[in-house]
Amino acid sequence: MTETQAAAQGLERLSINQETLKQWSLPELAEGCAALGITSVGLWRAPVQEYGVRDAAALMSDHGINVTSLCRGGFFSASDPVRRAEALDDNRAAIDEAAVLGTGTLVLVSGGLPEGDRDIAAARERVADAIGALVPYAAERGVRLAIEPLHPMFASDRCVVSTLGQALDIAERFAPEHVGVVVDTYHLWWDDRAEAGIARAGAGGRIACFQVADWVTPLPEGVLLGRGQLGDGCVDLRGFRARVDEAGYRGQVEVEIFNPALWARKGTEVLAEVAERYRQHVL
Repeated sequence: MTETQAAAQGLERLSINQETLKQWSLPELAEGCAALGITSVGLWRAPVQEYGVRDAAALMSDHGINVTSLCRGGFFSASDPVRRAEALDDNRAAIDEAAVLGTGTLVLVSGGLPEGDRDIAAARERVADAIGALVPYAAERGVRLAIEPLHPMFASDRCVVSTLGQALDIAERFAPEHVGVVVDTYHLWWDDRAEAGIARAGAGGRIACFQVADWVTPLPEGVLLGRGQLGDGCVDLRGFRARVDEAGYRGQVEVEIFNPALWARKGTEVLAEVAERYRQHVL
């Protein structure tokens, strides 16, 4: 057994979301993961676009790394027809990028309430309509749309889909191979209906992506950049992993942590710590 193979034991399902190591360039991410025997990453559109989508795909392939998801599409809850058309065009571009990267999963963050709007139910319906408009385009390119529910504190400005049940209510209007959901511990840990939602999602073959991060108190950088390192907070990460496994999910476990304290540290140190915390708190 090589040193890399030994270091990678237990990490077969681990995927590193790019934002967890935001301080690293794409080549550094690829090289760092390959050095530890980590073979999966989740990517974000802006740095991929900056590097070049086809170049990014080649870079990951050359390092033996699979792209588990691309984040993000969505933000199509606007009521203004011009803005809705712009959002659909941007999402078609995101689908094309996902296809080039070889990932079958485009994560969708639905978007919040338009300014001055208080009809959240209508906003969710516009999200469903937009997904319906995108499904044929995505299906032709082998990309599955994955609806991510965000914590309710984001409902006004970022995501009107707040629970797994709400995400499934939309996803189940479409074939499971075309539209699934994201199970993210940071956003769902508080919900006593999450366990039933995971079982429902699994029964329908809807779990497209499973992401983990911890919830620490107090939130260090506000709600957006306050995700905690695995094991530093109150989330039953292993319990979540067991529930998605019981629901039939066999995909990667993507660590997605937005935290400036991690970004200020040496990337190799953070990656090694994430791998060890994953073994301790998720497996």
